[in-house]
Parts: sequence; structure tokens; C-alpha cells
Amino acid sequence: MNRKKRSVSIVNGRIIDPANAVDRVTDLHIAGGKILCLGEAPADFQPYQTIDASDQVVCPGLIDLCANLREPGAEHKATIASETAAAASGGITTICCSPDTYPVIDTPAVVGQIRHKARKARFSRLLPLGALTQALEGERLSEMAALKTAGCIAVTNAYTPLANTLVQRRAMEYASTFDLLTIIRPEDRHLCNNGCAHEGKLADRMGLPGIPEAAETVAVARDLALAETTGAVIHFHALSSASAARTIAWAKREGRRVSADVAIHQLHLTELDMEGFDSNFHLRPPLRTDGDRDGLRDAVAKDVIQAICSDHQPHEADAKSSPFPDTEPGISGLETLLPLALKLVEQGVTDLSGVIARLTCGPADILGLPLGRLTPNHAADICIFDPRQHWRVTKEKLRSAGKNTPFVGWEMPGRVTHTLLKGRVVYAEQ
Repeated sequence: MNRKKRSVSIVNGRIIDPANAVDRVTDLHIAGGKILCLGEAPADFQPYQTIDASDQVVCPGLIDLCANLREPGAEHKATIASETAAAASGGITTICCSPDTYPVIDTPAVVGQIRHKARKARFSRLLPLGALTQALEGERLSEMAALKTAGCIAVTNAYTPLANTLVQRRAMEYASTFDLLTIIRPEDRHLCNNGCAHEGKLADRMGLPGIPEAAETVAVARDLALAETTGAVIHFHALSSASAARTIAWAKREGRRVSADVAIHQLHLTELDMEGFDSNFHLRPPLRTDGDRDGLRDAVAKDVIQAICSDHQPHEADAKSSPFPDTEPGISGLETLLPLALKLVEQGVTDLSGVIARLTCGPADILGLPLGRLTPNHAADICIFDPRQHWRVTKEKLRSAGKNTPFVGWEMPGRVTHTLLKGRVVYAEQ
């Protein structure tokens, strides 16, 4: 698309930009793929396209800190093209993709392959997360400097635990040397012990092996101690317990360089939703108690948890068709990220500006990127949604190749009408 075609005026919309404390009805103008200004356009500005956003919300494009796009290696589940298209339909313009692909994202060649496919698809900005250890085996450190040069925004070992605490320490030290954020899924593998549900009375009654809350809280405490020793900047991904959130709150009060996110489904579902043995509720970390859900909501409201993500894990039907413990964990969540976040506003957990912050400038600040804001001369990544529209989730309506969602039948608030990436419309409601 040439420069002229990326000249757009979005008029009459309610502009919400938490990073710049903006919440008012006005116009927004884009030139050359960047934000030109809010309010009245310059006298010589002539937009190629005008979008009427009357009665709609115009906000920065959403940033998802973790999604597994399955490509390369598991294209029978999903592809970069299918999932970035689904992301665009959900208002997501930037995605951090998990390194647990086949091959693993542990070499510049794999990083280049993924970025090329994303550019070819042209639906969203894709930021690869590099593997913390070679082949994610948890033993030998990856070439983090080369991964950073190739375009990795951070490093993580995804679901795979490291061999021991010494490897964890060396990995943090190495990452901090190259000013790379270390993203951690806090799990103690010995305490997890191949469980598939929250350890408690419900899991006992259902005959499911449990994962105690301590599996998360022990890991959070250990890694906070290692981060203080190494000087590493760490981010805890996908918290599931109120206790872990309280520990993060304490660490922030102490001035530690730490951040955290939560998957949106953990803010709505609890272990009680598993009672029917529906494998769509098989998650990692598992759904926990009402108290954990409420504690996580409180942490989001108080900005202890700075970001909300989809933790998108698309699966083919067969992956969810076995008995509950034998199925693959995870939810297809890109398209329900924004609607479920808006439900938090309906339920009084936080206000609209607050929840948009957790989806835009919050994750951008964690990554240290100038995204998630409508600042002049910044990239024009924009989500426009109608908060009055409600829709019902069906498998047929999901654009993701993964239909594995527990939210089928739920009525959702908010319908994305337009998504723009660098001023280019990548999704428009039909």
C-alpha cells in the first residue's frame, strides 16, 4: 500500500488512550502509517479513507503477550496466517509468539522464517519469543545475543522446566547481559507431578490428579530471589493464584524489577467449571478457586498485574477428544480476549480505560516498546469496537483454526468493527 492510501481519518469516535490519559469524543488522523494528530486535521490533510466511528470506541491496537501460533511444525492445529487473521478480527495488532514450535525458536533461521511468514500474512506485528535454552531442553543456554539480533523481544522456556536452579540462575544472568526480558511460567515441576486440575476437594471427587497452589507460589518466590541475585528483569506469565499475585504486589513494593500477566480466562472461570469433565476446561496452569479468581481480579484492578493476555493455544478436535487427563491443555482465546475483558467492566472489576490499559500500554511497557498508545508520530495500530453490540460465541464464528473454547454459547459484549496495523485496515466487519 502506498503512502497516500495510509492516510486515514477516523471521525466521531470515543478515543480512549490510557497511556496519554485521553478519553473523549474526537477525530483521529493517520498519515504514512503513523498517528498524525487528534482533533482537527491540518488544513492541507486529505485522507484517502474516512471511517465513521460514531458511538464506537477507538483505542490502540491490542498487544497479546503470549500466543502459540503452532507454525512451524504443528500446522494441523493452526498456522501463522490463520491465527494472525483471527487476532486482527479481535482487535489485536501485536502478538508475542511462544518458542515451543518445531523446530524450536532457538536459532536466527527459525526467527527469520516466522517473521517472514507473518509479513507475508500481513495481519499483525509478530514478535517472536526466543528459547531460553537450546531446544527448550532446559540444560544448555541458547545463543541469546543472536536471537535478539534476529528479532526476539524476550526469552522464555515456555512450559518446559529448567534442569535445576543453577541453570535458571545462569539463564537469568545471560539474559540480563543482553538486556533481554526473561519471561517465566511459574511452575515447580516436582509439585505439579503431572497433575491436570487444581488440588482440592473437587479434583479428589472427580478422581483427577491435582496441582497444588504451592507449585506456583514456590516457583514465584524462587525466581524473585534469583532475579535479585542476578539483576535480571523478569516477567511472570499466566498467574493463576491469588497468593502468587500477593507475592508480586510485595515485590513491587520492595522496588523489584518484576511484572506479571494473567490469562483472561482465569479472570472468569474456576475449578467448578470442570465438573462436567469438558476437556475445554483442561488448562495449564489449571483453573483454581473462586478466591483465586477474585484475588487475580483485584490484582488487575490495582495494576499489580499489568497485562491481560489470551494465552492462545489452538488445538485440533482430536487433541480434546480423550478422557480429561489425557487431553492437551489450552484454550483458543484470541477472539474472546477483548470481549471477556469488557465483561470485567460490566461486572465492575475495573473501568473501561483501566481494562484497555491492561491490553495496550501495559504489555507494551513490559516489553519496553513504544506501542499501545496513540501518540503522534507513533505507529497507527488501532482497534475500533462497538461496545453496544453483543454476540454469541459459536465455533462457526471463530476465525481461528482452533475451536477449543469453553466459551461457546456465552454472550459477549463488544464487537470489533475495524483493526488497523500501521494505518492499514487489516480487518473490517462485513
